[in-house]
Amino acid sequence: MRKKNDILLKSAFEEAFPDLLRFFFDKADIIFDIERGFEFLDKELSELFPELEKQGGSRFADMLVKTYLMNGMEEWILVHIEIEAGTSKSFARRMFQYYYRIYDRFEVEVAALAVFTGGNNQYRPSQYRKDFLGTKIIYDYNAYGILDHSEVQLLNMNNPFALIVLAAQKALLMDKIPEEELGEQRLSIARALIKSQRYDSEQIRRFLYFLKTFIHIENSEINSKFDREINSLTENRHAMGIIETIKMLAEEEGVERGKVTIVKSLLQNTDFDNFKIAKLCDVPEEVVIQIKSELST
Repeated sequence: MRKKNDILLKSAFEEAFPDLLRFFFDKADIIFDIERGFEFLDKELSELFPELEKQGGSRFADMLVKTYLMNGMEEWILVHIEIEAGTSKSFARRMFQYYYRIYDRFEVEVAALAVFTGGNNQYRPSQYRKDFLGTKIIYDYNAYGILDHSEVQLLNMNNPFALIVLAAQKALLMDKIPEEELGEQRLSIARALIKSQRYDSEQIRRFLYFLKTFIHIENSEINSKFDREINSLTENRHAMGIIETIKMLAEEEGVERGKVTIVKSLLQNTDFDNFKIAKLCDVPEEVVIQIKSELST
C-alpha cells in the first residue's frame, strides 16, 4: 500500500505542478513562465544514480523538472518526496549528492525541495554541512513537512495543491482511526474542493480519483456514501462524469496491475534489459526498475 501511495502522490504532484510552484515559491507566476509548460526528467534522474538498482533501492518518488523562467532562462526543479517517516541520518548528504550530480552533468541551476510526508517526529533536515581542515561545505535546500500547515490554513488557501497536502495529512490516519471517521475526513476534503467553485470539472474528476484511491477505504458502503455525496454536491451537473471517470480510472488501474504481472514475469523468466521490458509492456522504464527492486527484497 505504501509503494502504491508513493506513486499516487508523485502523480498528483506532477498533475498539480504549476500549483506546487505557487505553493512553495512566492511570486511563482512572476518567476516562472508557467504557460510554456514543464518537462519531467525521470529518465535523466535515474541515469544519475545507476548504483541504486544494484542496491535494490529506488528514487521512484523523486521528480526532476525542467522549467522556464520569465526571463527566458531554464531552471531545473528537484522535488524529492521523502515518503517514509524514517530518521535517516544520511538524508541531507543524499540531497547534496542530488545537487552536485545534476549540476555536474547538466550545468544548470537547481532549486531543491524536500517534502516530508511523515508525522511530527519525522527527521526533517534542511542543510548539509561538511568541514575538514579549512574546507567547508554548507548546502541549504527547501524543506517542507505536510504538517507545517494546519487543516484550517490549507482549506483557506486558494490553491488546489493545498488539498493534496491535506489529503497526505489524512492518509497518516489510516489504520489509526475507524474507517467511518476516515471516510468523513475524506469527504470533508471533497466538499471543500467542490464548494470552493475554484476548479473546473476535469480538475475535480482527477482530484477525486486521487483522493478516493490515496485515502483507501475497504468498506464498500463508505465508498458508496462518498459517491452519493459527490452526486448531491454537484447537483447532478457533473456527477455522472465524475463517477464514471472514477470508475474508468479504477478499470485502468486494473489494466496497470496486469502490466505489472507481465513485467514481473519477464524479469523472472527472461534476460531482457529494463528498456526492452518497458517497451514491451508499454510502461516507463522507472516502473520496471521499481518492480525489479521489489522482487530483489
